[in-house]
Amino acid sequence: MTRLDELTIRSLGVIDDARVPLGAGFTAITGETGAGKTMVVQALALLRGERTDGGVIRAGEERAAVQGVWLVDDADAVALVEDAGGSLDDGELILGRALSRGPDGAARSRAQAGGAAVPAGLLRELADRLVAVHGQADQQRLRSAEAQAAALDRAAGAPLGELLNAYRREHAAWTDARDAAERIRTEHDARAAEAASLRAELEELEAFDPQPGEQEELAAIANRLEHSEGLRMELADAHAALLSDDDAPDAVTLAGTARRLVERATTDDPALAEALELLVQADALLQEASASIVKALDDLERPERSLDEVQDRRADLSGLERRLGRPLEVALEAAPQAALRLVELDGDDDELARLAAEEERCLAAATALADRLSALRQDTARRLEEAVGAELRALAMPNARLVIEVAQTETLGASGHDRIRMLLAPHPGAEPRPVQKGASGGELSRIMLALEVALAAGSLAEQSVPTMVFDEVDAGVGGAAAIEIGRRLAQLAEHCQVIVVTHLAQVAAFAEHHVRVEKGTDGRITASQVSAVEGEERLAELARMLSGTASDTALAHARELLADARAVG
Repeated sequence: MTRLDELTIRSLGVIDDARVPLGAGFTAITGETGAGKTMVVQALALLRGERTDGGVIRAGEERAAVQGVWLVDDADAVALVEDAGGSLDDGELILGRALSRGPDGAARSRAQAGGAAVPAGLLRELADRLVAVHGQADQQRLRSAEAQAAALDRAAGAPLGELLNAYRREHAAWTDARDAAERIRTEHDARAAEAASLRAELEELEAFDPQPGEQEELAAIANRLEHSEGLRMELADAHAALLSDDDAPDAVTLAGTARRLVERATTDDPALAEALELLVQADALLQEASASIVKALDDLERPERSLDEVQDRRADLSGLERRLGRPLEVALEAAPQAALRLVELDGDDDELARLAAEEERCLAAATALADRLSALRQDTARRLEEAVGAELRALAMPNARLVIEVAQTETLGASGHDRIRMLLAPHPGAEPRPVQKGASGGELSRIMLALEVALAAGSLAEQSVPTMVFDEVDAGVGGAAAIEIGRRLAQLAEHCQVIVVTHLAQVAAFAEHHVRVEKGTDGRITASQVSAVEGEERLAELARMLSGTASDTALAHARELLADARAVG
């Protein structure tokens, strides 16, 4: 069985250094007001990954740390730890949280799981599987509609969870289709203007058909045509220098002569082979250069386009560039994506029709699933009312009746179209009133405990967390009601580990294990110690809780209370 075995607390609140032993079943944590009992709950909150501030660090200290040792047989919890790089040691999982006080007073924290540094979010994931803490804040949350709905859904268990997941998928698809269609309709004018702009740009690009690098090429051609006479003379002189028609020496002739002379010389000196190879290459390159110059001269004599044609094309492309408002190269590069965007915008009518069909389909599916959720919740509500009613009768609220109202609304929300309210009828004939208005703090405590016992002991929920912590669940009650709370907690502990912070001896007497938090001082420093109490020490603690002293009368009363609890349990 998965359970919390030990809790270590250092420099947290009034606790300097304490080890809290926690056994299976029911453990009671007691102590005088201000001794630091709630620091145990605070330590568990830290191990659950909850946020905190530097105020929880013990005065005079800069750091605090908590560590919990769990005995774990939950494969999913083990997988979470191992995926984060941690490990278990003989089935023991160690979770830790270290706090340090920052310059601004805020707390900085580091978390560990199975020896690996992990984000606090992983502790929260693990906590959902390992421990639930019910404190005064949780009782107040029961006043909210969200908490009441969550309690009912928890009672419905896995079947509702699977149905709710399916509903949320369809609901998300419905809202996505609806929002997408609304976006298209809302942005109609802007999208039409964008389409017109893209279309005009693409049509101009198609009409002028500019080519990549064309402007640079045209500039070079224009420059050549503008200076054609000078170029012609320079090229003619260059050609004559390479290959002359008269008797003047030219480069091609001289290179050929040198090649032939060296060719003959290589028969006597093979070392000249490299020089010969270079001369052969030079002769060929000079011949190619001469041919290129001849072609260039021919192009100057018979150009493909006149200078006027080239200048007109350049003017057209410059005007297009001005109209586009950006370089042609940029526009050409963006054209394929612009064409795709235009197809999308031109398809708005078709897309709206598709989205309308999708919206209708998903709405129908989500509504059908919401109806099934309502039916399952209504069935669960009746069964939960009956189970909680039986518990309330045992908790000294014999005439009280919990009513769980499941009403359908006209709108679909994240969890369906149900409005869930818990109402309390304190006695027969009384009109049920919302628990947030009609229940006192003590009654809320008992309603919460009744819910937990009903969920854990019955078949309403398939799975619950293995460890439940109750902080002052007995607030505002006493006498027979306190005894019944203790007995109910003991019954709950038959199904899971139960840890209770209590100030009532009637509750603590039912515990299998008893831990005392005791405050002490040396005149300068106040610190609390935590220790397990048994035998006479436990009797003395119960006596103190009953009357404030360990007098013979109080001890006798404590002994009687403990015996009665064992007999009733």
